[in-house]
Amino acid sequence: MIHQYKLGKYNIVLDVCSGAVHVVDEVAYEIIAMFETSDKETIIKAMKEKFGSREDISDNDIEECYNQVVELKKSGALFAPDTFESMAGTLKAKTAGVVKALCLHIAHTCNLNCSYCFASQGKYHGERAMMSFEVGKRALDFLIENSGTRRNLEVDFFGGEPLMNFDVVKQLVAYARSIEKEKNKNFRFTLTTNGVLIDDDVIDFANRECSNVVLSLDGRKEIHDRFRVDYNGNGSWEKIVPKFQEFVKKREGKNYYMRGTFTHANPDFLKDIETMLDLGFNELSMEPVVCADGDPSQLTMEDLPIVMEQYEKLAELMLKKDYEGKPFTFYHYMIDLTGGPCIYKRISGCGSGTEYMAVTPWGDLYPCHQFVGDEKFRLGDIYEGVTNKAIQDEFAACNVYAHPECRDCWARLYCSGGCAANAYHSTGSVTGVYEYGCKLFKKRMECAIMVAIDRALRD
Repeated sequence: MIHQYKLGKYNIVLDVCSGAVHVVDEVAYEIIAMFETSDKETIIKAMKEKFGSREDISDNDIEECYNQVVELKKSGALFAPDTFESMAGTLKAKTAGVVKALCLHIAHTCNLNCSYCFASQGKYHGERAMMSFEVGKRALDFLIENSGTRRNLEVDFFGGEPLMNFDVVKQLVAYARSIEKEKNKNFRFTLTTNGVLIDDDVIDFANRECSNVVLSLDGRKEIHDRFRVDYNGNGSWEKIVPKFQEFVKKREGKNYYMRGTFTHANPDFLKDIETMLDLGFNELSMEPVVCADGDPSQLTMEDLPIVMEQYEKLAELMLKKDYEGKPFTFYHYMIDLTGGPCIYKRISGCGSGTEYMAVTPWGDLYPCHQFVGDEKFRLGDIYEGVTNKAIQDEFAACNVYAHPECRDCWARLYCSGGCAANAYHSTGSVTGVYEYGCKLFKKRMECAIMVAIDRALRD
């Protein structure tokens, strides 16, 4: 299976199952488009009719180009068959019972009152709560006990707003550091914060102990302050931006993400990215909002062409900044065309419910943070382990081939079937397809590949 598209100054052909990416001229692009449905004579004739008036393209050039396409197919770099479906269950079975990451809901409460918050202002449709050190300690022990021989373990301090329980965060990191050598483990911590409670102590601690920090900023002041308000309705932009700037400066501009959310109010989100760049941030992420049908923030079909155009303009901006010597990173455009990710990840996805779980303040386990509060998806707890095997088995079987709609999609080995939570919340099944998000993903991937091609050819 192939996928062809034109973007920027490139004619791009993706060979889906081999992973090969081809940048081709016009003749090759047209030959490849006809190759599987027409014979050689028909293709050559069509190419001569289309390009015969061009002085720079001879009949011999067309013949040679056709022969090169034939050789690429023989070598497995074009029209490669899908040989991965039989591996899907086998590969995932090899990691059964091994947990590599936890999302610790250190605080089910928040000091902001964001209207689009999927977590119901940090409460996750339940009661406000703080995780105790004892629960957090047990969660870390649970992770160690269930990590097998895996050495590197990931822990994200999440909320609500985790800095509302910062003392416990510090205690848990200290505990993890005290045992990691004995247990032959290496903990890598991430902190996700809205920034309101950042101070010098937080900055110093996070820069010493956290391999990454995620800082929530929606870009333009008027957009950010429309949604990210306190309980008195006051916007938080003026309060947090100087703190974020100091935080990033002391991190030497590394190992952070400025994470924004775009909604129906700002499908023109490139303006928000430009604001972040103007503020001195260059590790950026803008995520489409996740909210219930009918929510005023929900992206609409009328927003879709605007968003698609924004992704293309973002790619253009990234290349422009590259040439100016001012490169920046956009999370969804990070792609390695030469070495990653492995076929296991391409088939299996994020590992929610199996390799990765969320832990509530009282120690319940859920497949990920977006399922917390939905009792149907409670897997068990950190004391007894996973007891809801039926739900875990459902997630274990959730690979790209479990989605019928994905089988003929060119992007399936890039998205791995997409987000299980988004699928469930839009279709009622973790093996469904969130169609709107699927459209956005495919456009992002086309843009990301184009940017990677430009950078590779330039290098």
